[in-house]
Amino acid sequence: MSITIRPAIREDCPRLLELIRELAVYEKAPDEVTVTPGHFAASGFGPSPVWWAFVAAEPASGDQPEFIAGFALYYIRYSTWKGQRMYLEDIIVTESMRGKGIGHLLFEALITEAKEKKLAGISWQVLDWNEPAIRFYKKYQARFEGEWVNCSIGIDTGS
Repeated sequence: MSITIRPAIREDCPRLLELIRELAVYEKAPDEVTVTPGHFAASGFGPSPVWWAFVAAEPASGDQPEFIAGFALYYIRYSTWKGQRMYLEDIIVTESMRGKGIGHLLFEALITEAKEKKLAGISWQVLDWNEPAIRFYKKYQARFEGEWVNCSIGIDTGS
C-alpha cells in the first residue's frame, strides 16, 4: 500500500462527502449531514474558500482509479488570546483502511501546514466516547479541555 497525501481538489468533493456521511454514521448522527454538494464544493473551491483539506489517496494502478482513503478538512479561526489557529473540522479514514498509519500521515500534514502558515496551534473536538480517536490524539500530547461547553444555533437562510 502506498498512500500519497496531497491537497484536495474540487473533483475530490463527491468522495469527501461520502466519507463525511461515513463519519456521521460512525458518530451516530447519519441525518445531520445536510450540506449540499454544490455548497460544499463552492465553500472549498469557489472565489473565497473557507475550508481546505488534505486527502490520503492510494494512487491509480492499472485499471484501478485513485482511491481516497481519508481526508483532513480544516479552516482558519481567530482566537483573541492566541491569534490565528487551524481548526480541524474533520479527520476520517474509511473503516477498511484504519490502523495503517493514514491518520498519522494526515495529522502530520496538518502540523506541517500550520507551521508553514505560522499559525499559533491546532484546535479540534472529539466525542468523549470515541476512544480510538482519543488514543490517537494522546499520541500527540493533545490537551483535552473539559471545562468548555459546546454551543451552536442554526440560522434559517430561507433556502
